[in-house]
Amino acid sequence: MSATDENAGTKRHRILVLLPLVGFLALAALFFYRLGTGDPSRIPSALIGHPAPTIDLPAVPGLERDGKAVPGVSNATFQGAVTLLNVWASWCVPCHDEAPFLEQLAKDKRIQLVGINYKDAADNARRFLNRYGNPFVATGRDETGRSSIDWGVYGVPETFLIGRDGRIAYKFVGPITADNFGRTLLPEIEKALR
Repeated sequence: MSATDENAGTKRHRILVLLPLVGFLALAALFFYRLGTGDPSRIPSALIGHPAPTIDLPAVPGLERDGKAVPGVSNATFQGAVTLLNVWASWCVPCHDEAPFLEQLAKDKRIQLVGINYKDAADNARRFLNRYGNPFVATGRDETGRSSIDWGVYGVPETFLIGRDGRIAYKFVGPITADNFGRTLLPEIEKALR
């Protein structure tokens, strides 16, 4: 074997050794690129464009807003109004973060805020809303989580935009903040208001 053949064999061996490393680095780069470009709050939902799932949740016992008992949630709650349906719980840390913004958002009379209290004790739910303010015109108690499953909820907080016709127009996952509201949710609300 000549020195040239031996050199060529060594180069081929190096290439074969480096090939898996290059492949791994390419896959890692693709993974990090996709991770950085995706919006985690924008999760597709099979319900978008469809009527809201049937819902009939009782009120959170003893919950009041402006001195009046807050009703539970049914499909009739959505009719004729652009609605943000927020699924929340007192034990949910991001729900504590978004609560002050929801209270501020409730002042916008073009929309109504409705809540689903997810797998929570009634006393804790009342304390939570007494602490931050109650932005909801109606709040249903989903003690078992069954109704939330029908809506495709897999964590809290999640928010659904429902048009005047009772159809789901958009789904937002995660806490609503002033930043993501203006960038993501407000344009969808404005479309629903047309």
